[in-house]
Amino acid sequence: DSYVVLGDVPLMIRRVDEALLDAALSIRMECLREVCGYGPEHAFAPEFIAETADFLRTADQTTLLMMDADTPVACATLCYKRTIPTPGHPTGKRAHLMNVYTAPHCRRRGLAKRLLTVLHREAEKRGVTEITLDATEEGRRLYESMGYAASDECMYLDIGR
Repeated sequence: DSYVVLGDVPLMIRRVDEALLDAALSIRMECLREVCGYGPEHAFAPEFIAETADFLRTADQTTLLMMDADTPVACATLCYKRTIPTPGHPTGKRAHLMNVYTAPHCRRRGLAKRLLTVLHREAEKRGVTEITLDATEEGRRLYESMGYAASDECMYLDIGR
């Protein structure tokens, strides 16, 4: 845990645990409503929320929240994965960054950058050699400022539909 001061307000960076699970679910749903273009009244399926909670409890990931007292104002998740090693990534340890989000009233103050800096340090300690992400147009400037580069190498097949 560490602090960031925003104006006169101390914000705390916290790792999601059982005590912060509801806060993490709340801000993730807020993030998805915005990114997916849903209205503030949109209700997610109970199964989706349960699966998200299970992921936060059990998956190999780090989710950070930026807290203003008991209210989450920013979040970011780094999901760890291991693939077959390649010459460029000899450990096969990689990660995917997801749900980088800052509440509208706290944007443009460096909160997401602070969360990413903490996640980058953790990834380095874990031997991760590559971090990928899917960027929104609004987020690209932040990611590029932190060294991320666009790639046209990726293809995907959505077999879940």
